[in-house]
Amino acid sequence: MADITNLVKDLVTDNIDLWTNAIKKRKAVGRGSSKKIELVGIKKLRELILELAVRGKLVPQDDNDEPASVLLEKIAAEKAQLIADKNVTSKKQKPLPAITDEEKMFELPSSWAWSRMGDLAQYQKGYAFKSKDYLDSGFMITKIQNLTDNHTQNSVYIAPAKAMESKQYLLSDGDIVMTTVGSWFTAPISAVGRSFLISKLFDNSLLNQNAVRISSVKEFDPMYLYICVNSPIFKNYLVKEAQGTANQASITQASIKHFLICVPPLAEQHRIVAKADELMTLCDQLEQQTEESLSAHQTLVEVLLSTLTESKSAEDFQTSWQRIAEYFDLLFTTELSIEKLKQTILQLAVMGKLVPQNPSDEPASVLLEKIAEEKAQLISDKKIKKQKALPAITDEEKPFELPSGWEFERLGNLTSRLGSGSTPRGGQSAYVDKGIIFLRSQNVWNDGLKLDDTAYITDETHDKMVNTHVFPNDVLLNITGASLGRSIIFPEKLVTANVSQHVTIIRLLEVSMCKFLHLGIMSPLVQKLVWGRQVGMAIEGLSKKVLEQFEFPVPPLAEQQRIVAKVDELMALCEQLKARLSDAQTTQLHLADAVVSNSLK
Repeated sequence: MADITNLVKDLVTDNIDLWTNAIKKRKAVGRGSSKKIELVGIKKLRELILELAVRGKLVPQDDNDEPASVLLEKIAAEKAQLIADKNVTSKKQKPLPAITDEEKMFELPSSWAWSRMGDLAQYQKGYAFKSKDYLDSGFMITKIQNLTDNHTQNSVYIAPAKAMESKQYLLSDGDIVMTTVGSWFTAPISAVGRSFLISKLFDNSLLNQNAVRISSVKEFDPMYLYICVNSPIFKNYLVKEAQGTANQASITQASIKHFLICVPPLAEQHRIVAKADELMTLCDQLEQQTEESLSAHQTLVEVLLSTLTESKSAEDFQTSWQRIAEYFDLLFTTELSIEKLKQTILQLAVMGKLVPQNPSDEPASVLLEKIAEEKAQLISDKKIKKQKALPAITDEEKPFELPSGWEFERLGNLTSRLGSGSTPRGGQSAYVDKGIIFLRSQNVWNDGLKLDDTAYITDETHDKMVNTHVFPNDVLLNITGASLGRSIIFPEKLVTANVSQHVTIIRLLEVSMCKFLHLGIMSPLVQKLVWGRQVGMAIEGLSKKVLEQFEFPVPPLAEQQRIVAKVDELMALCEQLKARLSDAQTTQLHLADAVVSNSLK
């Protein structure tokens, strides 16, 4: 008995640092996602608790407990009596097959027994209630979305008389509802086989389609059954049994009934439920503490880094940097903090605070005069069309004071071409297996082109779409959707391509400015413009008219080159930090896996 108690203590409380430190960055799920870190260690701890629970390793066994074999005899008698009494929820079923030794996944404690899930509960599929019967009040129809969000908002109802005709679908407090149709298991929140314990909020409501109600027999603890259907063992069984298409999976009621349940004595079921509840509460606390700690750490990083961008003098900047440098190894220990450091580097770059100014540099005002002259000549030569003059930038529009030698300029005045591409006539039917690359927003990423999902068009189509031609050193910017604001410099090795209407071509008159423009677009300064000035209700978007008005900081050309070199150097250091962090996180995840694996032997 002491061995199990010590095992649980060793695994949970003595390894708290391991569980809380095993974290990883979530995959991107959209701009502004609230939780960007996944607490993998605590997730694994929750799974381990459930696994230990159903293996008889969570609480000590008690020799005074009535064995599970006797419990199963009582359950069989109870079900037989319900059938004899013609209970509405109990119909005589075809006997489930006997359990073979090959099916038994591991050895159970001596007082435990194996049983099929179908012998421990009553089952009822939900019903596709007709929308024509919906009312604003009456008996609520419980849909999976209600259970997922644990609310009754926007619920629909049917009349009491109608509900009494469908009382076999009524839910009771303590029932388990399991989805029988859903996504595959890469999307847990909508996955098939997800289970919910019915609370008083949904008591006496009616179960909608694509789910099954599981009501445990009286002699079986419904909370223990709920532990079983949430355990990794059951999840692995679902993966094997689920069927369907690429987009949708389903599980049959027969498969659910055939699942093997590890049955403890009833008294031990109650002890397991109590211990699991205690440990899950501990997990909740660990999760909250870890999230609060990570949030406080990130806030500290952001506050300290903001002192760099907000410094008013070289002395202020140096003081702020010394403060950060002193605690550098403690500050930049998460992916989010390193990402914030990268954003600060870009912001300092466009503010003129990243490298020293050189009074010998030709000022940006002279550079802008040359650019204006070149644009006028191209218009005179009828190589580009004359555009309406853009308004001068007012002091109110300038977000901060620039160093001497810098100037703010409208983006439109820096370009010979600023505009989006278009879709070839016929849309996707114009795509071919080989030909000229046709770039879409999914190909444009800040760190370069991603050509694993590339469309191609014929030379003939390419020639017809002259305004969508892309050339080396063009800056491409995504102007719609979730990828709004991503940009790249079109590489010289590709020679040419075309772009869709979701991507804008920014062709600079001074080509050597393209690298500074690209890092400028990635900076918080320009990203704020991008996301703050988008238009359209249904989909984010940036028009040419909006883009050409952007106020862009322009340094002397020589300083641009120094800034680009310094940014490259510092970004490389950030990537080294990320690599070391990734190695450390991988080690933590492997350690967590090892602890889980060893504890189940």
